[in-house]
Amino acid sequence: MLRITKILLVLSVVLWGLLGALGNVEDWKGTTGAVAAVASMSTFPGGAGRWQATTNPVIIGAAAVCIVVFKLATAGLCLAGSWRMWEHRKGDAETFGQAKSLALAGCGVAVLGLFGGWIVLGEGWFEFWRSDALREPAGGGAFRYGGFVALIALMVGSRND
Repeated sequence: MLRITKILLVLSVVLWGLLGALGNVEDWKGTTGAVAAVASMSTFPGGAGRWQATTNPVIIGAAAVCIVVFKLATAGLCLAGSWRMWEHRKGDAETFGQAKSLALAGCGVAVLGLFGGWIVLGEGWFEFWRSDALREPAGGGAFRYGGFVALIALMVGSRND
C-alpha cells in the first residue's frame, strides 16, 4: 500500500505540472503579465527605477517560456518515474528504490523552478517581497507548491518501502 501511495503522490505532481503548464499557455497574457510585473518592479514604490528592473520583452518572454518548460519537464520526469515505480512495485526494496530516480528528479526540477525562479530571482533579484500585490500571490504560491513537491519527494524518497 505504501508503494501505491508513493506512486499516486508522484502522479499528483504530474497533474500539477500538466495543469500548470496548460494554464500558463492558455492564459499566456496572464503568464507574461505576472513575469512582467515582477521584472519591471513597478508594483512597489521606487521599484521601477532600480537598476535591475526590466521591461525587456525578450527577457519576459524567455522567463515565461521557462516556467512552462519547467512544469512540462517536471510532469514528464514524474510520469516516467511513476511508470517505473509501477513496474517495480512488487520488486525488492533496492529495485523499487532505484525506480524512484526519475520521479525524484522531476520533483527536483519543480522545486528548482519554483525556488530558483520565484524565490531567488523574483524575490531576491527583483525584490517582489516589497510588493503588497505580488508577495502572497507569487511568493506564497511558489512556496506552497515548492513545499508540497519537496515534501512529496521526501516521502517518495524515503527507504521505508
